[in-house]
Amino acid sequence: MLSTEPVVTEKEFLALPAEEVTEKLYNKVYKSYLLKRQRLMEQTLPVVKDVYENQTQYENIAIPFYDGQKQVQIIANLKKAVESEGKEIPLAFEKGIVLSTIDEAWKEQLREMDDLKQSVQNASYEQKDPLLVYKFESFNLFKQMIEKINREVVSYLVRADIYNPNQAAFKEAHINRGIDRSKIREERGDMLSQAHADTQQKVKPQPVKVAKKIGRNDPCPCGSGKKYKNCCGRNV
Repeated sequence: MLSTEPVVTEKEFLALPAEEVTEKLYNKVYKSYLLKRQRLMEQTLPVVKDVYENQTQYENIAIPFYDGQKQVQIIANLKKAVESEGKEIPLAFEKGIVLSTIDEAWKEQLREMDDLKQSVQNASYEQKDPLLVYKFESFNLFKQMIEKINREVVSYLVRADIYNPNQAAFKEAHINRGIDRSKIREERGDMLSQAHADTQQKVKPQPVKVAKKIGRNDPCPCGSGKKYKNCCGRNV
């Protein structure tokens, strides 16, 4: 989630207080993020200046960020970005991620609240007040939403970087390899089905032939000249 190496050894983790371990981790992640903000400013400022000076018809610029799973377009004001020497870029990045995460989480929250409204109606059958149950459960859902927003915002801010097309190409190639494997499995299944069908066609069931019944007094079919009952059919 935080994309950082452990700040303490296993022995220190077991020996140190939880507050001290947390403080060490916070300081390392925060220092790493400050360096990342500085790098974002240095990378984007030349492009922003070029657009601002040579393409005056634009007021804003869209900068794509990608964390390996989700891509987000961040809108930054060109004039503010140039006048602040690039400081507006990481600010826009942070605001954009927070707002987009809250928007997605709130949509999900509304769906869950609607489901909760339907489910608490059955509380009356359990001798419970549906309104009271709704208040408690909805408050718990709200707390869970806040925790989820904080977790996802921090994770994206730490992990995301300016979009690199090679990442998407790698991901697409990985997906294509999976599709190719599925095609191979399908073709192999088709070949086995065809082979089974060919076998069924080659080995056709033959009709059962019933031989003529030999009477006990008939000549023995072995050619001995004796009656069947006195020759091969003696023990039948």
